[in-house]
Amino acid sequence: MDAKILHTLEYAKIAYLLMQHAATSLGKEAAEAIRPHVGLDEVKRGLQATDEAYKADRLKGNAPFRGVADIKPQLHRSRIGGMLNPAELLQIAETSRGSRRVKRHILQLHEDDPVPLLASIAGQLTEPKPLEDAIFACIDEQAAVMDGASPELAAVRREIRGGEGRIRERLEQMIRSSSVQKMLQDAIVTIRGDRYVIPVKQEYRSHFGGIVHDQSGSGATLFIEPEAIVAMNNKLRELRAAETREIEKILQKLTALTAEYADDLLTDLELLTELDFAFAKGRLAHQMRASLPRMNDRGFIKLRRGRHPLIADDKVVPLDVELGNQNTAIIVTGPNTGGKTVTLKTIGLLSLMAMSGLFVPADDGSQLCVFDAIYADIGDEQSIEQNLSTFSSHLTNIIRILNTMTAKSLVLLDELGAGTDPAEGSALAIAILEHIHRLGCRIVATTHYSELKAYAYNRKGVVNASMEFDVQTLSPTYRLLVGVPGRSNAFAIAERLGLSRTIIDHARGEVSEEDMRVENMIASLEEDRIGAEAERQTAEALRRELEAQRARFEAERRKFDEQKERMLEKAREDAREAVAKARREAEQVIADLRRLAMEEGASVKEHKLIEARRRLDEAAPERKASGAKKPAAKPQRIEAGDEVMVHSLGQRGHVVELSGGGAVVQMGILKMKVELGDLELVKRPEAAKQQQPKQAASLKRTRDENVRMELDLRGANVEEAIVEVDRFLDESFLSGLGQVYIIHGKGTGVLRTGISEFLRRHKHVKSYRLGNYGEGGTGVTVAELK
Repeated sequence: MDAKILHTLEYAKIAYLLMQHAATSLGKEAAEAIRPHVGLDEVKRGLQATDEAYKADRLKGNAPFRGVADIKPQLHRSRIGGMLNPAELLQIAETSRGSRRVKRHILQLHEDDPVPLLASIAGQLTEPKPLEDAIFACIDEQAAVMDGASPELAAVRREIRGGEGRIRERLEQMIRSSSVQKMLQDAIVTIRGDRYVIPVKQEYRSHFGGIVHDQSGSGATLFIEPEAIVAMNNKLRELRAAETREIEKILQKLTALTAEYADDLLTDLELLTELDFAFAKGRLAHQMRASLPRMNDRGFIKLRRGRHPLIADDKVVPLDVELGNQNTAIIVTGPNTGGKTVTLKTIGLLSLMAMSGLFVPADDGSQLCVFDAIYADIGDEQSIEQNLSTFSSHLTNIIRILNTMTAKSLVLLDELGAGTDPAEGSALAIAILEHIHRLGCRIVATTHYSELKAYAYNRKGVVNASMEFDVQTLSPTYRLLVGVPGRSNAFAIAERLGLSRTIIDHARGEVSEEDMRVENMIASLEEDRIGAEAERQTAEALRRELEAQRARFEAERRKFDEQKERMLEKAREDAREAVAKARREAEQVIADLRRLAMEEGASVKEHKLIEARRRLDEAAPERKASGAKKPAAKPQRIEAGDEVMVHSLGQRGHVVELSGGGAVVQMGILKMKVELGDLELVKRPEAAKQQQPKQAASLKRTRDENVRMELDLRGANVEEAIVEVDRFLDESFLSGLGQVYIIHGKGTGVLRTGISEFLRRHKHVKSYRLGNYGEGGTGVTVAELK
């Protein structure tokens, strides 16, 4: 892309904003060097990286690039045999550790929320853990070689510390002596040139042997190494030299290890640069409230509320424009300072940003094209040094554009044909536009010439546009109106400012009739546009309201469906449990009855039949009134002797008699009353004469079917219990029961005693006793009735 175009459209300012979001020096260099791409696949890959980084930053924050640095110089020096110092080696280890953190961060994110491109890049990081561990084992966070770097270094340093201690101890003994203190300037031990010395007054120089290493500025103090410790200092210097040699050996070893991993680390630096660059683009998108544009290579541009990224949010006016579908050229007219130039720069800069893999400050659904080049002639480029006028400067630039553009280029022309005679300028402008249009380029041009309005109106593929101007406030609104040519507002402005009506009418008379018709047509179009705009806004508000209502309705419907499904599932589960329970209880009742029949033959006790029937009734699941019964295909007449199916029990039986809207059905040795709706006819008696069931024990009863053989009084007091027992005994006697069970529990025995006393005097009780084993023991009293 031509550097002049990038400068004209202020592309470098976008690069500067991007640099502020890079976390490493590598990322900042990549941001500063950002350039638009001309390949669709490359642009889409850049936008995908930005999109994934945008999502990753929103979900988990920025990747942890802390510690990552540009270590390329250190790596190159290690490869040619140079020795790295501890700080450089520490930087290499921290970069390796930072690389590992970045890789782990992105791959963990990818497991929860897929970011395939970033994960692919991060997955290639090599993680040279052995080198990292080796460096951190030898060098601490202050970039100092640690004692544990090697056994030899540890031993030398122990000797150095011991030697330093002995020297200090010897010197401190000297300076504590009263005879020596008067000769010292200060009673301290200090160091000059890595050797321990004491400050001695000048006049006492002869009292001390040894070496003078320094003196004060005034010369009154000499820093003397006493002869007694010269040998000790010499030994200490030898140890320090040995320490230096050992440190160099350690550093050489680490540098050689670094050289082995240099190629991997250089590759990691490229990958980390790409990742940091992607995250910087994602954070810039957050800052600009930008969105991902759809890209194409067919010259189509559709901006929805596009905003110039370098204009403050509270001042920028969104732009809606479409170019390249039916219309390949837009001619924008309007007053000065109306926003025409900003419109050109917005279209050009947003195209450059998208081609660079950046999100654009526009609403979702915007589309941009990957052009092979973008050309712009914007602004007054008059050059006094080159003796070029404004017209000549513009024309020189336009000629350069005409010589290099292709059918896949975007051309932006500001004030086309300006700076010369209006008649000639407009004719030249039309000729230039026609040439570019025939080539197939996408064009956005601004002009003041009314002739270009007519050209755009009559030429297929070219559309008029204008910058809106508010005559009431005499100020531009900076809104682009596509399809409406700009009108001259000179007369309206002059009238608003107070120019005489006579002068204005005379001026109107000087305008040709054709121009007046054009102006009137434009005025009419603008009125229609304003009305259509108001209606569109109303329709848009209604649409949003309807969409909101529909969204609420859909949410309520989904909630209702989910609730209904949960209720149905619960009902089905309850029904399954009830049926299973009923089946188990019914099978148990039938098994008990069969056992009783086998044990007692035909003489089954009546109270045992009643108890079995009660258990069977309790085991049957409750049936809803809303059609729980199986509807019959056609009404059936049930008669005595018919073989029927009892649906609630899943058992077959024979109808003994019909009674009160129901039927008494015998199933094996059990008789029970069943509703007719619960029966289904299986066979008539004539068809089943040879298959009559074996008669089982039966018992004629005249008592009420609902009378129970037991009364549960647990929890009642004696007075309440006596009333209930009296009523219970009366009902049992009238029903013909021979024996009943009164359950009072064990407790303290007060209730049992009270009931026993009452039974002893009751007229229907023949005898009574406590329950036997299996009947409830002392918690039940069994009464035999007369």
